[in-house]
Amino acid sequence: MKNGILIIMVLLFTVGCKEKAKKEVEKIVAVDVLNEAEEWTVLFDGSSFDGWHIYAGEGVPEVWTLDDGAMVYTPSGEGHGDGANLVTDKDYTDFVLSLEWRISEGGNSGIFWGVKEDENLSEAYQTGPEIQILDNEKHPDAKAGTTHQAGALYDMVAPSKDVTNPVGEWNTNVITINHKTNEGIIVLNGVEIVTFSVNDPEWSEMVSTSKFADWETFGKYTTGKIGLQDHGNEVAFRNIKIKEL
Repeated sequence: MKNGILIIMVLLFTVGCKEKAKKEVEKIVAVDVLNEAEEWTVLFDGSSFDGWHIYAGEGVPEVWTLDDGAMVYTPSGEGHGDGANLVTDKDYTDFVLSLEWRISEGGNSGIFWGVKEDENLSEAYQTGPEIQILDNEKHPDAKAGTTHQAGALYDMVAPSKDVTNPVGEWNTNVITINHKTNEGIIVLNGVEIVTFSVNDPEWSEMVSTSKFADWETFGKYTTGKIGLQDHGNEVAFRNIKIKEL
């Protein structure tokens, strides 16, 4: 009988310890999740365009709308676009940017960083390097070379592979720009597909062999705005957040 009582006491003690340990683990995980959440700043929560405006202007034009938690650009007509690139209100230097994008059939768009708003410059791409968004199957840019395909550092570094989801489906892009470590990293749908240097002399050497070689202002600003491109094709973005480094 005594042995039975002793066994029960040991079991209760063991269970109690396990429960206590489990609660401690859950507490640690909860704190880690909270800390992780605190590191990120939401740039677009799906409910408003707060924190964004049209490049070199004010407000957000009607060609950009909110639909089911996404910001959607719908072109007003045929042509290159409506001059409706969106940029963040705030400037960023070193960061990890995470977002989802969905491109239309035959569509083209992009994500900029280091955008400098200047009344003498009409487009965000005149200063901001671009991560390409593209329908690799049907847009002619994909045939122009791999440095023009989705996920590329546009006209400079090609993706190591095509990991895009079919047109109409969402793609997750995580972009790291870190001047402290001289790293640019592009991850698309969980796969690291592009790496590059962001500091001179490597950066300027890379630009010198691209179409931007003679552009006086291109890629010159380490601090600038994040931009979303109007290229005349329907495109949608959602779940946009940033972690400053």
